[in-house]
Amino acid sequence: MVKKEFVVLGLGRFGKSVATTLAESGCEVLVVDMDEDIINNIADKVTYAVKADATDADTLKTLGISNFDGAIIAMGENLEASVMATILVKELGIPYVLTKANSELHARILKRVGADMVVFPEKETGIRIANNLMRDNFFDAIELSSTFSMMDIEALDDWIGKSLRDLKLRSTHKINVIGIRKKENLNINPASDDAIEKGDVLVIIGNNDTLNKLANKKTQL
Repeated sequence: MVKKEFVVLGLGRFGKSVATTLAESGCEVLVVDMDEDIINNIADKVTYAVKADATDADTLKTLGISNFDGAIIAMGENLEASVMATILVKELGIPYVLTKANSELHARILKRVGADMVVFPEKETGIRIANNLMRDNFFDAIELSSTFSMMDIEALDDWIGKSLRDLKLRSTHKINVIGIRKKENLNINPASDDAIEKGDVLVIIGNNDTLNKLANKKTQL
């Protein structure tokens, strides 16, 4: 399987989190930031770490990012820099660009110049935490719509030792398993023969009511 390649421009808290998570998931990750200390601290956690100006067109061309699968523009605090970086990576032909914004106006501008997705990390984290508290559980869930969410849940006891094919979670619970985390390793798109082990965390997508029942069942064990 060909590894996906991403470039992360800007290494604040959000940028570092995205970059290290992508790298831990097996992706090739190039990070760019002007702060040498930040670059040195993250260098052993990603594929490439470069001290450079992410708003300089010649620099980005030299880095050869035109064939990358996606770009994450994490310079949300600097409107001008994030807009410029978004324009440049789109001009270089990167097919998917996700940018961080700090206001609705900022988001509209980023969309106008080509951003495929704009996120408000702090706002979205607050919403996610509130939703988790209302679900009476502490599992990490991301609401995809008013009725569906993506959630991490530790394997139930009666799942251990069985394969995804044996469990038939799609037909019995109407949920899809899109990943299995074993300790620090995340297997995205696991095979149907993959066996569930004690301590495994399943990344699942499904109806909110079903997910709540599974999460509550786990907390009651």
